[in-house]
Order: sequence, then C-alpha cells, then structure tokens
Amino acid sequence: AEGKIDILIGTHKLLQSDVKFKDLGLLIVDEEHRFGVRHKERIKAMRANVDILTLTATPIPRTLNMAMSGMRDLSIIATPPARRLAVKTFVREYDSLVVREAILREILRGGQVYYLYNDVENIQKAA
Repeated sequence: AEGKIDILIGTHKLLQSDVKFKDLGLLIVDEEHRFGVRHKERIKAMRANVDILTLTATPIPRTLNMAMSGMRDLSIIATPPARRLAVKTFVREYDSLVVREAILREILRGGQVYYLYNDVENIQKAA
C-alpha cells in the first residue's frame, strides 16, 4: 500500500479486507454478480475516495433495476470485440455426438461453452 497504483482492475477478490489501497484513483471490478454482502459494504465505504466501475455480463435484478431507474450510472458496450466470431444457432434433432463435437471444437479453439441440459432424470447420461 505505497500509493503507486492509480488504476486497479480485477475480480471481486480485490475487495477482500486483506487487500489494502493508498491513493487509488479508479477501481474496475469484473463479475459484479458474484459480489457478497461484505464486498458491497467495502465498495460503499470506498466510494467517497475512489471512483469505482463494476462490470458484469449478467447483472443481478437489483443492480439492473438501480441502473434502469437512474439510481446508478449505466454504460452499455453495444459492439462486440474485434475479430469476434458471429454466434451461430442450429436447430436440429438432439444427437449427443453432434453436441460433443461442437463442444470440443469450441474448447479447442480457445472458446467457452455453456451447455444447458434440461432433462433432470437423465442428466447423468449427458455429464
């Protein structure tokens, strides 16, 4: 805590009580939806001295409501990052081999996958 850092960027882990700041100008925290009560209290305590920007792709309802009602400032990134591949949607009969191939292809290219399997009784077959 020597005061040499003006801008700090990270996840909610930056808000833990053992992380100390001195003369911090801007704190940018990603994954706002993962904040716990202690994290939010720490932000409230810091707001008087530090400009804080919280980021999330999945805002919690309370945060979204505060932004939409003007209680909280809101910025929207309306354009995708450069070289972002377009989202492709396919509708077809379920085939576990096709799903597996698509997931592996995405992971091998360094991408991410969110797979929703809504058959609770047979979920172990998909795991």
